[in-house]
Amino acid sequence: MARHRVLVLALFAAACSSGTSTPAPERSACAHERFEGSSFLVCIPPSGARLKLYAAAKDESPKRHFQDLGLDQASVAFAMNAGMFDEAGRPIGLAVVDGHPVHPIALRPGGGNFGMKPNGVFLVHKSGAAEIVVSEKYRADADIAFATQSGPMLVIEGRLHPQFAPDGESRNMRNAVGIAPGGKPSFVMSEDPVSLGKLARFFRDRLKVRDALYFDGSVSSLWNPADGRLDDFTDLGPIIVATK
Repeated sequence: MARHRVLVLALFAAACSSGTSTPAPERSACAHERFEGSSFLVCIPPSGARLKLYAAAKDESPKRHFQDLGLDQASVAFAMNAGMFDEAGRPIGLAVVDGHPVHPIALRPGGGNFGMKPNGVFLVHKSGAAEIVVSEKYRADADIAFATQSGPMLVIEGRLHPQFAPDGESRNMRNAVGIAPGGKPSFVMSEDPVSLGKLARFFRDRLKVRDALYFDGSVSSLWNPADGRLDDFTDLGPIIVATK
């Protein structure tokens, strides 16, 4: 009987080592968070991930959907829309792609969320370091890999945008980015319609960021292959992708 048990255990070990065991599920880069009664998804680029901006210049055809990027979903940690755009899908604020400017920075006053000053720029250096700066403080640099302008700023050096009501009547599915302690960017997508004030507090009070920038509302879209999510309900403009 003892020999039989040893034989069974040996066969089981051999089967596991031969690759017949079920592979572990892919770990999602996005995690659910609850804050003030609302649900949010927080997406953090995995270690070693590369961030890239897709934004069309005036002589290029914009990629309006995640599927248009031509990426193998196995290489994608997540992707989301990232900045203001015109009806054709081209950026209306600063856009730097692969180190090359495709649209100049917009500093004139305007209407809508983008015109709610201060607005800002999310940028990533060629070293991979990320930061958010108020638009008026942005300075072009050859070390910048990509940059996208959007607005308004949600959190500015630890303070909420001065024009936000605590919980205004305008509620939307919204997405944004902040720089977490330690320097990594945290990309956030609300799963419920929320106000700008609540979204800003989520960044400041839950994620403890010093600077956060609003990307958009109502068109906010996410591609998260690990969870089988691929939003495709509207045309997009600039898109940021985190690849593994």
